[in-house]
Amino acid sequence: MGAQSTALFCYEKALEIQLKFLPSTHPDLGATYSNIGLIYQSMGEYTKALSQYEQTLTIEQQSLPLEHQSVAITYINIGSAYVSMGEYQTALKYFEKAAEIREKSFPINHPDLAVSYNNIGLVYNKMGKYSTALTYYEKTLKIKQQSLPADHPSLAGIYNNIDIQKTSTDYGDSM
Repeated sequence: MGAQSTALFCYEKALEIQLKFLPSTHPDLGATYSNIGLIYQSMGEYTKALSQYEQTLTIEQQSLPLEHQSVAITYINIGSAYVSMGEYQTALKYFEKAAEIREKSFPINHPDLAVSYNNIGLVYNKMGKYSTALTYYEKTLKIKQQSLPADHPSLAGIYNNIDIQKTSTDYGDSM
């Protein structure tokens, strides 16, 4: 609804209460920090978002197994903030960490793996490495074809990404 300041106020109030009653490494604190980060990111305040995501990651690393899906999601959130800031190499590092967790945790055709591969492809595209982006988009498509009906709207986006990459690859990758 676009009421980010109201949402931010509510999450900050929730955090204030949680900090009084929960241990500093409780996963619920991490979730609240993450939600605050998402609000900051939607407001274009990427440095503040990153600060919240880093707090989330610190808590998760102390309270959850390192290959927990919440950790993967936090890596994706951090990567997304770095993409928004134009720091593609750093974003790629976090997207790859998320993919590593998902590759160890999920079967090879799991939809969340497709999301991770698509994120990596998007970063390579932004970096002008079109053939590498194409490789990740093709991995994404393969998974989506196995897990979705042939006429699913989600497939249209990946077909579009692949077509764009094939056209870009015709002109060669940038250095």
